[in-house]
Amino acid sequence: MIKLIVLDVDGCLTDGKLIYSAQGYESKNFNVKDGLGITTWIKTGNQVAIITGRNSSIVEKRAKELGVQHLYQGIRDKESILRKIIADLGLEFYEVGVIGDDLNDYNMLRLAGRSFTPSDGHDTIKELVNTTLSKSGGNGAVREMIDILVQENDQKEAFLSVWV
Repeated sequence: MIKLIVLDVDGCLTDGKLIYSAQGYESKNFNVKDGLGITTWIKTGNQVAIITGRNSSIVEKRAKELGVQHLYQGIRDKESILRKIIADLGLEFYEVGVIGDDLNDYNMLRLAGRSFTPSDGHDTIKELVNTTLSKSGGNGAVREMIDILVQENDQKEAFLSVWV
């Protein structure tokens, strides 16, 4: 049973585009369906971590909004952070699901009990993961992953009970 999902940001929670205004402000698009899936996953007693290579106040705000318990930004060695989180939570690798889209996610994806990439993930990542999703990054890929895990975890009733 997957108890922790680990999310990459750019290319998974977002479409990977970085938008800067003339004033230097950064902008990112997040999918509300991904957000509802994440908050419901948490409300059913599961854990969420975000491990991203970039630093962004936008990501910090979104993680806080969703109730994400573990946020790590500016991370080059995602595998080490994943190992730390798993040890801190007393979990095993087979209890972890990870979504990543590019080469910097490779090492954490190979450790996960269940691994996913959006439909527009890098070909090398597609060859590695258990599941290539039908949705692209920022367009419901994270929600699709969560829906699959809810089915596999046999948590559909618990998931629905949060809202029904």
